[in-house]
Amino acid sequence: MIFGCSERGKPPVEPVTLKILVAGGFGVGKTTLVGAVSEIRPLRTEELLTEAGRPVDDTSGVEAKNTTTVAMDFGRITLREDLVLYLFGTPGQERFWFMWDELSEGALGAVVLADTRRLEDCFAAIDYFERRAIPFLVGVNCFDGAARYPAGDVRRALDLDDHVPLLMCDARDRESVKETLISVVQHAMAQAAQRRQTVGT
Repeated sequence: MIFGCSERGKPPVEPVTLKILVAGGFGVGKTTLVGAVSEIRPLRTEELLTEAGRPVDDTSGVEAKNTTTVAMDFGRITLREDLVLYLFGTPGQERFWFMWDELSEGALGAVVLADTRRLEDCFAAIDYFERRAIPFLVGVNCFDGAARYPAGDVRRALDLDDHVPLLMCDARDRESVKETLISVVQHAMAQAAQRRQTVGT
């Protein structure tokens, strides 16, 4: 059990723990994002890409990538004394998608990372969370050398509903990732409140 700091003479605060998924296509920056913000050494399940996987692992646009996540990435960040996020990075290749159902169990929300050079790679993640009514936002990972497009153009290309947040982020930058995670928590909480209000009317 994790306990937050407390003032002298006051009992320790037991924080609320929330589960957030980080999803998206192969090579989009999920492992990097979890590693950039985690306050513990991230658990990684990366393996080297092999010749056997070359026919099924599309590395166009990410030719320098030589490893792949085969199960999940796991990290943790304390946003406030009373709020801790557990981060679960999903594997990107189609042959590992069977793990998504288990990883998404109990998740408050998700960040779908997108790469404008391979935008179609995040369609499967967007469809997955839409079908399961899991609140999510899209974070456009700003890779060096990648073309920059207005947010409205990216939103139209992804055919996102108006209520789905879309923001630019840098998966390597801790502050940028923290802002993204705070945004997805706020979005998920707002969606939950809206559902409760709808049920109550």
